[in-house]
Amino acid sequence: MILGGKIGIVFYDVTTLYFEADYSDELRERGYSKDGKHAQPQVILGLLVSRDGYPLSYSLFNGSQYEGRRMIPIVENFVKRFELQNFVVVADSGLMNKKNVALLESGGYKYITGARIKNETEEIKQWILSLKKENGAFYETDKGVWRLIVGYSESRAKQDRYNREKGVKRLQTAYRSGNITKENINKRGYNKFLEISDNVKVEINKDKIIEDEKWDGLKGYITNTDLSASEVYEQYSGLWQVERAFRITKGTLELRPMFHFTPKRIEAHVCISFVAYKVYKELKRILRLKGVSLSVDKVLDIAKTVTTMKVRLPLSEKTLTQTMLLTPKHRQIAPLFTPDFWKIS
Repeated sequence: MILGGKIGIVFYDVTTLYFEADYSDELRERGYSKDGKHAQPQVILGLLVSRDGYPLSYSLFNGSQYEGRRMIPIVENFVKRFELQNFVVVADSGLMNKKNVALLESGGYKYITGARIKNETEEIKQWILSLKKENGAFYETDKGVWRLIVGYSESRAKQDRYNREKGVKRLQTAYRSGNITKENINKRGYNKFLEISDNVKVEINKDKIIEDEKWDGLKGYITNTDLSASEVYEQYSGLWQVERAFRITKGTLELRPMFHFTPKRIEAHVCISFVAYKVYKELKRILRLKGVSLSVDKVLDIAKTVTTMKVRLPLSEKTLTQTMLLTPKHRQIAPLFTPDFWKIS
């Protein structure tokens, strides 16, 4: 983390793990689901990873809790265990309410978080909308104990425009099908373009769409560090490491679906998945150091087809072991089956 005076970066994010069950308990409860399974009981998993995506620590808590509530405890626990002194916490804007920011500052922590620029004061919003939209440009303003940095990206503007047009098209399709309500339109946030005209009917508000277009390509960041605006952007962009960790643990390492129902077994399942992801990341590191130009997933797929035979000699009672590397694919990962491959200085 902190080596040779370099700034250490820790990334924190959460995801939800739902259960195919109709009842709740002290750990599994209904809440906001990132998978859209709002009717299912769930637990919330918070994950802390390093710059390169190595899992550092995790927290598992009640599915109905606000997702940002446990961020500070998991960070503080990790800091105390490893006696860290100089690092930056990077988190999404959804996790950084005023309370969390205040707690980070009271603990002397440095942080970078996404900013909800559309929720800023009218003065700040007017300043943001007045900025010149140049690709890769950054602007900042002092907000007392922290800085608000705003960046513009042409690629982000295209993505914002694409997402909005897709969402509005979905609204228009539903609108043409008959009477609709905000609750059953979509789950992506584009119901902000709807306007209720009475208790049942809704209308698409084109003025809101035009207003939303003004924000295309703009992204805000809040930080109390001395890093430059471009460095803040670069570090915040590293949050994809946590998202990738969730994708791998949920998919490749089969964290989900989960077929356990008691807190003890659920916690054990998550712990095993956490350790498995550590092994996954270590294998990726070793493959890179040894010059093996294959992904971890590809190596694992090939390894599943390799057969190892053990023959016990009746007279000497010795056991001979032979790994059968028969195909060209097998020979691609042949070094993995030699003892020297795993010796890393």
